[in-house]
Amino acid sequence: MDKAKKNELTAQIKEMMDNSAAVYFTNFAGMTVFQVNEMRDEFFKAGIKYKVVKNTLALKAIGESSSYSGFINDIAGFLKGNTGIVFSGGDPVAPAKILKKLSDKSDKPKFKVAVVDNMFFGEGKLNELASLLNKEELISGILVCLNSPVSGIVGAINAVMRDLASVIEEAAKKKAA
Repeated sequence: MDKAKKNELTAQIKEMMDNSAAVYFTNFAGMTVFQVNEMRDEFFKAGIKYKVVKNTLALKAIGESSSYSGFINDIAGFLKGNTGIVFSGGDPVAPAKILKKLSDKSDKPKFKVAVVDNMFFGEGKLNELASLLNKEELISGILVCLNSPVSGIVGAINAVMRDLASVIEEAAKKKAA
């Protein structure tokens, strides 16, 4: 590959990194064509980009990236063998959930490392990442928490009104008797 093509690919990878909320590095060695196609389909459905890269180009792109250059020393040791990079633009946890689901089936692809919301996750942290809540789950959890006190207040007000109605009814019965 000539130098111009390498520079073009490096710039493309760097741009994809800079536009991603999270970057995952995987080892796809030993995956069948069916498994790779299944993985790519899952990523496509979730709006996630996946690119197979040469380790030297990935390292150069990380170094040039404004978002991920601070993690170059953490990532560099893991850029060996076959490397695929998963770029998550929207939900930073979605790739972890997909990778976990696929690796539970066939132990492939292998998770190397990830940088999610400016935090480095090393080898063996895929389960931790996959267990994190995505944006929608967090919002619904917050709404439930906010709704709980309101429900309690409404219940208390209803109980007071119910008790007051019972007292008035009993007073009316005594007066009538």
